[in-house]
Amino acid sequence: MSNELLWILFAILNFSILLVMYRMFGKAGLFVWIGMSTVIANIQVLKTVEMFGLTATLGNIMYGTVFLATDILNENHGKKDAKKAVWMGFSTLLIMTILMQVVLTFVPHESDTMQNSLEAIFSVIPNIAIGSMAAFLVSQYIDVYLYSKIKEKLPAHKYLWIRNNGSTMISQLVDTLIFCSIAFYNLYSFSVWLEIFITTYVIKFVVSAIDTPFLYISKKINKSDRHD
Repeated sequence: MSNELLWILFAILNFSILLVMYRMFGKAGLFVWIGMSTVIANIQVLKTVEMFGLTATLGNIMYGTVFLATDILNENHGKKDAKKAVWMGFSTLLIMTILMQVVLTFVPHESDTMQNSLEAIFSVIPNIAIGSMAAFLVSQYIDVYLYSKIKEKLPAHKYLWIRNNGSTMISQLVDTLIFCSIAFYNLYSFSVWLEIFITTYVIKFVVSAIDTPFLYISKKINKSDRHD
């Protein structure tokens, strides 16, 4: 199976599971999802792949679900819950980063076979995590703010796609610039960095478009089964 087809199916799977979490647990499920996805996305981003003839990193789909989750909270439960979710995601990533650095300092047993693998992943994580946390806080607050402002101007249900795409696509651009500047500093040549930056935003842009139908479905879920 090609990376391109696998990526599309993976995106659908991620957004579908998010809605299942929302359907089963309401906004609490979204809080859990945001915390989990911020951690997983920062591990997935370490894998570089080729798609559509360009170099890209994974993690963009999982990270994109965070924006959908905060938009669902903003739309169905209010800006206060959306901001709360942002801080929960930030705290989860920070705690994971600190704890795993402590784990790496333990002297492994002579029979241990995983220390090198853990170091390969989590020794890079601080750089990734710092970039991600900075980008996460700034872009998510921009997303929540823009979504609320657009909703004030265009509150009708038919403008839901404008609220979703307008806020997310702008905030994702800011997120990509901050993240790539910090996370990949001195890690790649400028040409590779620029390619990753462009492809990362293009992928996030596409993810933002793909998640729109799922936001509409979340509105139906909220109306039919409230979990406040």
